Amino acid sequence: MDSLTAFATDNPCTWCPGCGNFGIWLAFKEAAVRQGWNNFNTVMVAGIGCHGHLLNFLGLTAFEGLHGRPIPVAAGIKMANPKLNVFVFTGDGDCLGEGGNHFIHAARRNHNLTVILHDNAVYALTTGQTSPRSPRGFKSKSTPEGNPADPLHPLPLAWAAGATWLARAYAGDLPALTELIIQANQHPGFAVIQVLQPCVAFNHVYTHEFFQKNTYLVGPNYDPTDAAAAWHKLQEWGEQKIPLGLLFAAKKPAYEDPLPRLTKNPPHRNLTPLLRRYR
Repeated sequence: MDSLTAFATDNPCTWCPGCGNFGIWLAFKEAAVRQGWNNFNTVMVAGIGCHGHLLNFLGLTAFEGLHGRPIPVAAGIKMANPKLNVFVFTGDGDCLGEGGNHFIHAARRNHNLTVILHDNAVYALTTGQTSPRSPRGFKSKSTPEGNPADPLHPLPLAWAAGATWLARAYAGDLPALTELIIQANQHPGFAVIQVLQPCVAFNHVYTHEFFQKNTYLVGPNYDPTDAAAAWHKLQEWGEQKIPLGLLFAAKKPAYEDPLPRLTKNPPHRNLTPLLRRYR
């Protein structure tokens, strides 16, 4: 894949005009061209939600799992063939609601995966119900009098569970998001990018204007390898204090590394004779 057009499919794009998914889509394609990701070395896995449509608009090998289940599917693919670049596309509801347990334990095990978390703070595909990321007081079809609960913040959760690479990006900043996607894939362990992406149809709190006004890039003096400093940085949220960029990075063996059964003789090789019987 040597150009953006090489990833084109025949499926018409159905996202709402202005949706933050467009930025993630374009940034990933740019990263794929620059890194040479193709149908022989890369697999995308998605859950259920507006984010999952990305698989229909991007011509790479992909698998769409059950609601909340893209991470265990991706982990199985990575263990079957550790040489693959495996990307998980998941929404805030898909990942933190139905899939919360998978998110926690994949971080704990430090699976060598890149998780791109599309965070619009609503269940957009089912027309805007409150998600685990919706702010307190948020009014939706499921909380007409206002959300009575505080939101769940995925990066501190992943830090506490054992993830080794954590970043946050705004979907409208394509160059920065592209770089983070590349860096996340190069990290040997569980990497998470929380992408702040407006839902123009159902979330009128977290808008493009809100993120442009209330986010900032961490400076060159910030050290993401300082675990204590990272923990404090990950707590920042609210008006004019949402940090973007690489927020935490640590070195620890990935889940697959100490298992020679996976690295020296991966299971996908043993499937070849079986698959030939069905050709």
